Amino acid sequence: MILHRRRELLLCASVLAMGLDATASANAQTATSTHHRASSHRTPTHSKTAATTKVTTQAPVQTVTPAATTPALSAQVNRRRAVASIDSSRSESVVVTGSALSTSNNQNANPVQIITSKQIEQTGVTTLGDYLQRLPSIGSSGTTNSQTNGTGGASCTDIRNLGQNRVLVLVDGKRATINGNNSCFDMNTINVHQIASVEILKDGGSELYGADAVSGVINIKLRHNLSDGNITVRGGITDVGDGQTGMLSGYKGWNFDHGKGNVTLTGSYMTQSGIKQSSRSWANPVQVNDPLNASSISYGSSIPTAGRFITDSGDYVATGTGGVRDFTKADRYNYGQNQSLTNSLTNATLGFDAHYDINRHFTPYLNFNYSHRNSSTTMAPMPVSGSIYPSTLPTALYIPADYPGNPTGEDAYMYKRMAEWGNRRNENASDTYTGIAGVKGEITHGWNYDLSYTYGWNQVMNQLSGVGNYSKLLQTYGLEQVEPGNADSALVYNPSVCNASAGCVLSSPFTKLSSAAAAYSNYTAHDHYYYQLRDLNLRINNNHVVHMPWNHGGDLGIALGMEHRGEQLAYHPDALVESGQTLTNSASYTGGGFNVTEGYLEGKATLLHNAFLAKDLTIDAQGRYSAYNTFGGAKNWKASINWAPIQDIRFRATLGTSYRQPNVYELYGGQSLGYASATDPCDSVQAASYGAKSATVAATCAKQGINSSSFTSAYSGQTPTLYGGNSKLKPETGRTYTIGTVITPRWIPGLSASVEYWHYTLKNMISYLSSQYIMDQCYTGANTNYCSAITRVASTGQINSVTSTYANIGGLKTSGIDFDLDYRIRITSHDVLTLSNNFQQLVSYLQQNEVGGKWYNYAGRMFYQSGTGNPRVRDYATVGWQHGPVGITYMMNYMGGMRWNDGTSDLTRANGYGRTSTPGIFSHDVTVNYRWRTWNFQAGVTNIFDKKPPFVASSTENSAAALYGSLYQGRYVFLQAGVNF
Repeated sequence: MILHRRRELLLCASVLAMGLDATASANAQTATSTHHRASSHRTPTHSKTAATTKVTTQAPVQTVTPAATTPALSAQVNRRRAVASIDSSRSESVVVTGSALSTSNNQNANPVQIITSKQIEQTGVTTLGDYLQRLPSIGSSGTTNSQTNGTGGASCTDIRNLGQNRVLVLVDGKRATINGNNSCFDMNTINVHQIASVEILKDGGSELYGADAVSGVINIKLRHNLSDGNITVRGGITDVGDGQTGMLSGYKGWNFDHGKGNVTLTGSYMTQSGIKQSSRSWANPVQVNDPLNASSISYGSSIPTAGRFITDSGDYVATGTGGVRDFTKADRYNYGQNQSLTNSLTNATLGFDAHYDINRHFTPYLNFNYSHRNSSTTMAPMPVSGSIYPSTLPTALYIPADYPGNPTGEDAYMYKRMAEWGNRRNENASDTYTGIAGVKGEITHGWNYDLSYTYGWNQVMNQLSGVGNYSKLLQTYGLEQVEPGNADSALVYNPSVCNASAGCVLSSPFTKLSSAAAAYSNYTAHDHYYYQLRDLNLRINNNHVVHMPWNHGGDLGIALGMEHRGEQLAYHPDALVESGQTLTNSASYTGGGFNVTEGYLEGKATLLHNAFLAKDLTIDAQGRYSAYNTFGGAKNWKASINWAPIQDIRFRATLGTSYRQPNVYELYGGQSLGYASATDPCDSVQAASYGAKSATVAATCAKQGINSSSFTSAYSGQTPTLYGGNSKLKPETGRTYTIGTVITPRWIPGLSASVEYWHYTLKNMISYLSSQYIMDQCYTGANTNYCSAITRVASTGQINSVTSTYANIGGLKTSGIDFDLDYRIRITSHDVLTLSNNFQQLVSYLQQNEVGGKWYNYAGRMFYQSGTGNPRVRDYATVGWQHGPVGITYMMNYMGGMRWNDGTSDLTRANGYGRTSTPGIFSHDVTVNYRWRTWNFQAGVTNIFDKKPPFVASSTENSAAALYGSLYQGRYVFLQAGVNF
């Protein structure tokens, strides 16, 4: 009460000093209403002091309250900043992600990790996604900027390795606009210098936030209500001299009408140069098999640029002068010399935020954010072997025996990498708009509301050059189908199909194309993705509805809300690609959407407070009902208990359910072809790696007319796989529980430690099976039903495609233990030492790959074909020391070793590999910062010991970007300077 009165007096004095002339009673009323707005409607002013303060803020209600007080006001501080400093000294009771009612994070029953802006900026990362990959709770099934194949430059995240489609990302407690290309929120759209804090709910949140919050929620809280300005410049480069990054960001805020209103503008521009794979010795040349087993080393691809020609009697490579010779391992193509190791990326953001406190009942607000991202990646030249998607063009490109100049004298099947078309280059442009208009305030007697409407739009435009026009290539070679429109038709030589007046230049497949012939047969494809979000949201809460009518009883709080949301997605592929006329991954149109109306209710009751063995005993219950236009109604609930017998320790537990309907892409995604990291079981090297099952594999291949002792796959670890949606999917259901304790001992000031056991169970899990799993199940005889998903070219035996569309594949059970520690030690009046540690121990990761099928424990296992995995141990620790204006921070990241697994069993030496696991990996970073007046300078080195990523077999870059992408650039140095004004 005394503290509140002091604030009111200070606020009143500030208002008087600004020249307001009113009666004494009016002054008192103004002070009271201003105090209410500061407590309920404002986000913190990010002055030079507040910017480094750990902030815990509100979701779903859009309120931000600092968790620590600012220094005493000095005479030199202007009157507006005085008000802001008073505002930032409020109590620690705020709304933390996971509940719609107020509490402090240490008193929260839900396991929530809070990350400050300072923690993010001191790492030297340029995107939020790169920072999140450091955290043990973030899995490897998301996408990062180090993944160059199929991500489109987006950076998506994942919690507990449950998939990026099971985590919900909020921005200031509101749903964010996702990326249409990946059906996930792109972390690249967030300016890291605009972030105030990030809260990660490491527990299911479907009851409060919606169906897609199965594994948890990431709530990104941005800077708002600013009255000052800032400009920050950052630059960095690797010690190799590549991977240059640059960033310019800034913000400026203005108060008006004596602080009742505010307008804040933010903006940023970031550029990041890509890194070539050839510049890193560990990534080039590409080694498909284990380098420690010299007998099985294969470099890169079996499709060379000179052209490979397979006949009934031989396997040849073109000499370049019209002749051929025997093909050897030395003729394989090292695609590592051409490819990008990391994407090139530029990103521009613009933000606008405004509010006006008309009175304590009515505060309209408006928020708009825009992001434009360009990304590009380079891949090896296009391989040609025939059409690989249901098409009217030949599934196999073979040269007839009577073709003029055919040096083999036989029908020869051609496999050629078209270097004449140049490297393939994928350029991706994404525009994301999110606008929020709303009004909030107090209804009456502690009841507050927030009514908002969100409209989001994302458009992605892809351009892929160097993919080739298959029809025109056939014309260039003078080939035509005997039966036009029949993909299995024979080819004959007919030079008249090459029309010179149309630009066609007749050429031989046994020599290089001329520049004119290459220009005629080359092709650049364009496709477009569109995503739209419409969300009407009403939230009402009261933290003090009634006081419990018994001794030591606390308050009952209630929150409720309604939401109506619509989501639509559309994908328009290139017309020529859709028709199957090109040599790139074919695709078909995608379009669809859904609408859902939802309501939620939360009640939180403090049963005992300041009682014997019950410093605090609080229970919380949440429920949500969702009515979908596609799947009908669904209910989710969650219950939690929080018990502190004494002030120093508390115990907490949660139990909740989840119900996730398939998203738009899973339901309506058109079929598209991609190259999965998988090897044909009938390939001679792969067939010999099945140990006791090798005989079964050989027999299955023989039934299909393939001799596995001599057959060579044309795709070398990259199998054409047909992906797509499935309108017959059923919703998946789940249950989550956590049990933990939080220790904040009074006798060790500044120490906070927590231990949490967590467990997830999913049923009817929506996913697609890996191509390797499907092929292995078929050819080892484990489940021959999968054989129907595999098609081969009848004439060559090469795989045409493996179909792996979304399905309800079975279930998943995963559990683990988290240990988090924060310790702040004031050594002297000028020296502060901070220690933090985030540790995760994965206990189990059981997955059922088909309904009623066998359960596999993937804990401590890596799927070496896809480069994803589940390390048993992960740890992220930091040590910081601050001496006046100078600070230094050390950061350590550890990822445990993993055994290689093919989806059904661990690899062994008997499989033909010299090694079958990756070791545990440590990496280390250091940053130094210095504050001088209104300036802040920072310098840092990431991966200071230049740790190389470990080797992973059957990979496109000899490692796994999803797991070790942060090590790809090597040692990296950055400098940053910022000024407040």
